[in-house]
Amino acid sequence: MILEPLTEQRHVTGPLVFGYLRLVRVSRARQLALTMAISDYCRRHELTLAGVYMERCSSTPSAFVGMLDALTATRSYGVVLPTPSHLGPKAIAAERRSQLIETGVHLLLIRGEQTAPPGEGAAALAAGGTE
Repeated sequence: MILEPLTEQRHVTGPLVFGYLRLVRVSRARQLALTMAISDYCRRHELTLAGVYMERCSSTPSAFVGMLDALTATRSYGVVLPTPSHLGPKAIAAERRSQLIETGVHLLLIRGEQTAPPGEGAAALAAGGTE
């Protein structure tokens, strides 16, 4: 009889996620700390971090657009944000939240309100509410 190792002793990949940071006027030390916070969150929750997109200029959303493309191409589980404010100012954040919900991914927040899975209260979440 051959005994198989326990699941905890095997390398098992978790759901694929991307991190997103809005870093307008943020020091290099703060950027590293936020990136580490996302990595730690993913490790603790057994998520596979595919990459962290960083937006450094408030007028050019290329990092967010690139992340949307990656989410669609990889059928990812979700996006990890340190706080809801990383989606941008209120008006921009509402639009971005709607775009993310449309892709079917989960929004995972390290701190702050937690969002519902896709299809559960999406209209309220798109408007900036919580469940």
